[in-house]
Amino acid sequence: MYKINSVQTLENPRFIKPILICYSILNIERKWEAVVTHDSVAILLWHRTRDAFILVKQLRATVLNKNQNDGMMYELCAGIVDKATSLEQIAKEEVLEECGFNITVESLQKISSFYTSVGISGTHQTLYYAECDDSMKIDEGGGLEDENIEVVYIPTKEAKEFMFNESYQKTTGVMLAFYWFFDNINQIQ
Repeated sequence: MYKINSVQTLENPRFIKPILICYSILNIERKWEAVVTHDSVAILLWHRTRDAFILVKQLRATVLNKNQNDGMMYELCAGIVDKATSLEQIAKEEVLEECGFNITVESLQKISSFYTSVGISGTHQTLYYAECDDSMKIDEGGGLEDENIEVVYIPTKEAKEFMFNESYQKTTGVMLAFYWFFDNINQIQ
C-alpha cells in the first residue's frame, strides 16, 4: 500500500527548476508559473512472438497525491534526456534498463515528437517504436535500484479495450502510440 506522508516546498530541486515567466501578449504584460524540466524519449515496444505491447507499471507520486487510492500508472518505456548522446541511444538504454530487452539503435523507428505538460513545463518528448522477441531479453528490467518498475504485457488483441478502460490509469502517450500502431504497423501485417 502506498500513501503520501507529506508534501513540502522544494528548496534545491535535482530534476526541475520552478520559474516565473514574464511575457507580453497584445501589449498586456502577463506572468506564468512554470517548471523547467528535462526533455524525454518514450518507446512503444511490441513483442513479435507474444503479439503484445510491453508497458511499464510504476508508482507516480504525483498521481497518488491526486488519487489517494492509487498512484500506479501504465506507461510507455521512457526516460529523460539528461546526457550528451543521441535520443536513439537514450531510448535503447531505457528499453534495457526498464524492460530488459537489448534492442539496437537502428531498430528504433521514430513515430513523432511533441510537447507535453504544456501548462506547466512544455516538455519535448520524442516517441519511438521498436519490436523485440525473447532472444533480445537479457535481464528482467525493472529500472534502477530506486525504481520499482513492473514489466507488463498487453496482448495486441486486448489493446483497444485497454485504451479506454479507465480502471487502468495510463498516460496519453500509451493511447497515442497504440493508435499509431493500429494505423501503421497493424495495417501492414
